Amino acid sequence: MKLKRNTFILFAGAAIFFALVKVMQFSGILTPYWQLVLDQALIMVIGTLGLSIIYGFTGQFSLGHAAFYGLGAYTAGALDKVYGNGNMLFFFLSLLAGAAVAGLVALLIGLPILRLRSDYLGIATLGFGIIVRVGMENGNKLFPVLGGATGMSGTPQVAHFEVIFILTLIVILLVRNFIYSTYGRVCTSIREDEIAADVMGIDTTRYKVMAFVLGCALAGLAGGIYAHRYPFLHPASFDFLKSFDFLLIVVLGGLGSMTGTIVTAMGWVFLLEVLRVVLGQNFIDWRGVIYALILVVSIILKPQGLFSGRELGLLIPDQLKTVTGKEHTHAGSGN
Repeated sequence: MKLKRNTFILFAGAAIFFALVKVMQFSGILTPYWQLVLDQALIMVIGTLGLSIIYGFTGQFSLGHAAFYGLGAYTAGALDKVYGNGNMLFFFLSLLAGAAVAGLVALLIGLPILRLRSDYLGIATLGFGIIVRVGMENGNKLFPVLGGATGMSGTPQVAHFEVIFILTLIVILLVRNFIYSTYGRVCTSIREDEIAADVMGIDTTRYKVMAFVLGCALAGLAGGIYAHRYPFLHPASFDFLKSFDFLLIVVLGGLGSMTGTIVTAMGWVFLLEVLRVVLGQNFIDWRGVIYALILVVSIILKPQGLFSGRELGLLIPDQLKTVTGKEHTHAGSGN
């Protein structure tokens, strides 16, 4: 099967990026510490693309994304810790299980709460995130392997750069194809004007639930990878501030822009690590101030985000390019 032009360019760019990373690894330029940061950046790309589907493209304001990230991490980590013992096949099965659990929980809570809109939906998802956080802290009472408030360790660390990179590329292609499919266009229409979509006969609740489940499943997948890359999981790693990380990346990158989400997710992780190195222990105290300052400055300078709903040509399917005659535009940037 012949690859389309933009897809071929995307694979070629990914291959060049992979080669550069491997060269820096072998030459010693990329130290193990910064390799860990790069891996975390790729994991963040996967999780943030999930929220981009929910908020950036469907317009559903969610403040509980870290809860699904944590559900995926604990599910995949616990399964592989007890049954996997470093087996790569079971590793991938545990990732699927983590994504499935996050997606199933999203379906169960999405059916009632996605009838809410705007701030009410945000408050509901925030409440769910708090419930999950408390459940993680007390989960050892039902399943001792989870560790409870003391955290969980012992998950096989088999998620190396090569695996994370391939999974990230697969997720980017999956999200791209979804966004530019009929389903993705319906989600975008809901974001632009939900009442008009209702009038046109679109079952908005059905599509909002579908986008919510897909986005949360990607968060669960990212969490499962995280559990196999970082040897220690703690409930504090999946609190409200982590949800704010995801939300901030989507907003800063620009609603309705995969390119903005990917670039900002990578840059955000490296920025936090640089600040952590510069500020040391003071970083924890100044973290909230830094977040607020970055958000205020970005709103003043770029109120619609860094990419303002635009996409790089390689993230646009060739069929769409043929129809529109353009490579660089996208259907709006949200309200």
